[in-house]
Amino acid sequence: MKRSSWRLDLRFPRHRVSDVLPVDERFDYADAVVVSSADDLHVIQPPIRRSLSNELGVEALAARLCPVQLTDDSVAILALGEHVGGDQADELARQLRERGFRMACPQRYVLAAPLLLSIARHQLAGSSGLVSLEPGASGSALAAAFQDMVEWGVRNGASDIHLNVHYDQPDSEVRFTLQGRYVAPDRFRRIPTATLNEMLAVVWMDIRGGNGAVFDPTSEQQGALVRQVDGRGILLRWASMAAERGPSVCLRLLDRSRAHEQQDLEQLGYLPEQAGLIRQAVQREGGAVVFAGTVGSGKSTSMAAQIAALPPDRKVMTLEDPVEYLIPGAVQNTISRDPSRERHDGFSAKLRALKRSAMTDVLLGEVRDRETGEAFMDLASSGVSVYTTTHAPSALLVPDRLASSVIGVARDFLATPGVLKLVVHQVLLPRLCGRCALTAPTACPLSGMATTTPHLLAVLGSLPSLDTARVRFRNPEGCADCRRQGNQALSGYLGRTVVAECFVPEQLPGYLGAVRRNTVGDSLHPDVCSEDLSSCFVSFGACAAQKVARGEIDPFDVELRFQTFTRLARHHRLSALGAP
Repeated sequence: MKRSSWRLDLRFPRHRVSDVLPVDERFDYADAVVVSSADDLHVIQPPIRRSLSNELGVEALAARLCPVQLTDDSVAILALGEHVGGDQADELARQLRERGFRMACPQRYVLAAPLLLSIARHQLAGSSGLVSLEPGASGSALAAAFQDMVEWGVRNGASDIHLNVHYDQPDSEVRFTLQGRYVAPDRFRRIPTATLNEMLAVVWMDIRGGNGAVFDPTSEQQGALVRQVDGRGILLRWASMAAERGPSVCLRLLDRSRAHEQQDLEQLGYLPEQAGLIRQAVQREGGAVVFAGTVGSGKSTSMAAQIAALPPDRKVMTLEDPVEYLIPGAVQNTISRDPSRERHDGFSAKLRALKRSAMTDVLLGEVRDRETGEAFMDLASSGVSVYTTTHAPSALLVPDRLASSVIGVARDFLATPGVLKLVVHQVLLPRLCGRCALTAPTACPLSGMATTTPHLLAVLGSLPSLDTARVRFRNPEGCADCRRQGNQALSGYLGRTVVAECFVPEQLPGYLGAVRRNTVGDSLHPDVCSEDLSSCFVSFGACAAQKVARGEIDPFDVELRFQTFTRLARHHRLSALGAP
């Protein structure tokens, strides 16, 4: 009979196992060897070859016990401390002996639950069983490799690390979001799939507030961990997806020390008139300020910077998932929410406690579902000032997003004057290197851009109050200040800047009525800038045009993503012809 066909039966007999086993077969707790972490797995000698949980039909016990085969074909039992000498462990050992397995010496090891589950589920595994766990090949090497990725990302200004496991390929990929672009640096090319998969299992053991004791490549997980880079605490926000080819993990890099730098809105890239609208709104008591944008647009950074500038006589409290930036003077709260659940008792309890805390200002991390939508309505109607973020395609369409079936905020509520006191939408665009940026006649369009330089200059020249003589374009060769070794696509840029639009809903004629009737998209266009509305509305197009006119950003970067200037030029042509 092949051992692979054997199935162990660990259903308890009528009597306790300890009552029927001979004294010399009973296990003494004192003989168990403690394995504190993945770094200490090398104490198991000979090394582990593979887990036998599935093969022997005892996978249901994986949270307590796991039989493993060692490289000399003997079998050891890994267990939680409270189970290592229990009846099930003794019965497992007895049945293994009866079926001809040779027990190892030492026979049993004590492991923490995450490490035990990782081994039982083959998450510390290569393509043919467990990887070598001899000294020097332990989890410390994987932790060091992961730390190297984090350090490289932080030092090169990455906003995200992407770890994409491809089970159908021998190698997987590591990518970074740099200057808003999804790039694969040469330094991290051709990472073995087994190594990357094992690295994720090891890193997950440090996750806090995560859903699941171990990394599970078959389900969506989220959580956070902190790493130190150059003396700074870097928060890594973990979000994983069970993709077709294997798990895809995105780690958002958040430098918590940046909150103490107190960047003002102009430093982030807001125009003075936009910063003025935001400051006026913040000074008013009550109502909500909503920062919108796509993922990675910097909206949380802008919101944190504004809240950090509030006067010290305002009591600020936050509900975040998780806390991203440390805001001086604020009472911050992390709420861990399982993405597979719609309701969370912990969130409701925190919200109830928050409302009894006599605060004046509340940061609600993000409104993205019905639970946070209800919290938004509750807080915004209570008289406190609310600051939050959401994902929306433009500032004018933020109410449509909040009123969507996913979030469910009532339109009548959103259309009430004073509820939405300011709406901001922002993107981050790469800032040109001031040393090597090119003048228009010598510039080359971005790869894949159909618009030619002469055509775009003609479009820009048709816009009022825009001096094309100061327009600058990216130098793809870069210079000593901006050249990126191994990332030529990023040469010519130095950092990123905010391009935003913001407006006061109750001051925009007809807007709240359109929100109530669900006709915002039919009657208003976000790129139309009216001089008559400049006191309450500064459009994305106006902001981008000013930055292009000052030579701060490449017009191709704007046009490639938004076609802003083409639309503005069309609007001005129609206006000149008297068209509505």
